[in-house]
Amino acid sequence: MASSTVENYLKHVLLLSAGGDELVSMGALAGALAVVPGTATTMVKALADARLVEHQPRYGVRLTDEGRRIALNVLRKHRLVETFLVNVLKMDWSRVHADAERLEHAISDEVLDRLDALLGHPQTDPHGDPIPSRQGKLSAQVYATLATCVVDRPLRIVRVTEQSEEFLRFAEQHGLQPGTAIRVSERNLASGLVTLRKPAGRPIALSVVAAGKILVEPAK
Repeated sequence: MASSTVENYLKHVLLLSAGGDELVSMGALAGALAVVPGTATTMVKALADARLVEHQPRYGVRLTDEGRRIALNVLRKHRLVETFLVNVLKMDWSRVHADAERLEHAISDEVLDRLDALLGHPQTDPHGDPIPSRQGKLSAQVYATLATCVVDRPLRIVRVTEQSEEFLRFAEQHGLQPGTAIRVSERNLASGLVTLRKPAGRPIALSVVAAGKILVEPAK
């Protein structure tokens, strides 16, 4: 069984590569893990020796097939745990990340499968993040954001990619959660503001940066 440190490194390489096969820079990996670059490089070399990653000095790192298998399993645990904490234990969606970070290293695959069945085999977690399947499949569907979508068309929020407690509380206060019907009534790049409208209530003003963290699809 991989250590929690190994699992964290592999999971973050997966996340930083957006689930793909491109190289992740050492600087980006060190930043995501809040360690100095030298520490990240030492760990990556050990992971390369264990054939969990491919390390190209001065270019970056990518997962091997075995590293990807482990990373997807850890990510599946994390997102299913978050779903359980929110949907079953009714915890605040802005505060479950830290608990899921700890629990993802502790639960067995048998417990994970039972948890998945209990939850009805969800495809996404409460933030809209795709949950890897038991077979290691991860949705790679690409969505527009509130900063890039077509203006004045009915939309549905599918995912909130910024998961700091502050941002999630803001999104909840304004009803900007997955499943919400929304439309962009105006996007002013000069002022850096996006104006949103829901079927009821007052308009909502967001910065373009914040709008770029909320993914949407055309409403059906």
